[in-house]
Amino acid sequence: MLRWLSRPAVRLVERYLPDPYVFVLVLTLVAAGAAIAATPTRAHEVLRIWGDGFWNLLTFSMQMLLVLVSGFMLAHSPPVARLLDTLARRVHSAASAIIYVTLVSLAASWLNWGFGLVVGALFAKALARHVRVDYRLLVASAYSGFVVWHGGLAGSIPLTIATPGHFTAETIGVIDTSQTLFAGFNLAIVAALFVVVPLINRLMLPGDDESVIASREALEEPASNPVRPSRPAEHLEHSRLLAGCVGLAGLAYLADYFFLRGQGLNLNVVNFLFLMVAIVLHGTPTRLLASLQAGIRGGAGIVIQFPFYAGIMAIMTQSGLAEALSGWFASIATADTLAFWSFISAGIVNLFVPSGGGQWAVQAPVMIPAAEALGADMPRIAMAIAWGDAWTNLLQPFWALPVLAIAGLKAADIMGFCLIQLFVTGIIIAAGLTFL
Repeated sequence: MLRWLSRPAVRLVERYLPDPYVFVLVLTLVAAGAAIAATPTRAHEVLRIWGDGFWNLLTFSMQMLLVLVSGFMLAHSPPVARLLDTLARRVHSAASAIIYVTLVSLAASWLNWGFGLVVGALFAKALARHVRVDYRLLVASAYSGFVVWHGGLAGSIPLTIATPGHFTAETIGVIDTSQTLFAGFNLAIVAALFVVVPLINRLMLPGDDESVIASREALEEPASNPVRPSRPAEHLEHSRLLAGCVGLAGLAYLADYFFLRGQGLNLNVVNFLFLMVAIVLHGTPTRLLASLQAGIRGGAGIVIQFPFYAGIMAIMTQSGLAEALSGWFASIATADTLAFWSFISAGIVNLFVPSGGGQWAVQAPVMIPAAEALGADMPRIAMAIAWGDAWTNLLQPFWALPVLAIAGLKAADIMGFCLIQLFVTGIIIAAGLTFL
């Protein structure tokens, strides 16, 4: 039945979902029009908000570009490429490939969202070189594992409210992760998704006559030709000693960061780790730069689209549109249903504000007073917003950009399969938040 349902979903998305750049242009106009129509903000004020906020994500844009580039360079270092190739050779059927790549992506995303995006895409590409499997579903399966990230160890909302001095601490205090990430209802949701998401992906596997198979030649990376250095500069460019000293110094810093200072993962640390390991494993600066040139081409979408999302986020937050939307859902909720409506409203807001930290900043001022007035469970409400933020990423191509760049696909190629997962995972998450 799921294979039958996935066919019209794939055709629908292929026909009507535009390129992510066009998608963000449409969202910009929708957000601006809704702000003018639904809030007291006037047109010229919306225009100012949009322009002033356009560059607010420059730091994050560079971080995301480095997620793509550093992960690409790491995966294309000879040792990692051999490891991925070895693991992929152990998989002998299309069904196994779909299940394995989903589980790997789920586990990696639960540890850290940036790590999950890169690892899942790279493993999917390695599998496609050895197994005859629908490449669109394989990459969609890798991306679908991303749905668990906000219920995992790097979830920005539960980590924010567990930090002393966070911006809502005076209202709700500090909420330990034992009440959010490691609460029984959250662990049950994560466990259910680890079972159901791979199964759904497997059941959507098209038959041989409908599968889109990527050619092995298109997935192979061009071999590098060895160069014999002749000038002093070339000796430096091909120096293993130079690369090794810098790379090992970076790894020594990470050892101090993790083991002596006891710090945790964040996006900057993940990028630093990927980059330093890539420097060591490539062996010479020349090999690393060749890999960089191959990887940077896929980052064009990130560079051009993220400023537009920054402008949309500014419109949603500063006009009061996101607050009004959240307030409407809170107004129809009860103590028992507030978590459900918080989840739904967060999913809608996430289409326009695809940022976990931004999501909490937008919705906390509305949902916290609602939870207090209704006597609802505050940790559960916070996790409902976190899960809503993660859930509609299955429809929002913003976070898929690094995966698509690595895989060499378009958003329309994978989002039809993700649409099925959107409905299935939405039911599981909503039920877990409401009834467990």
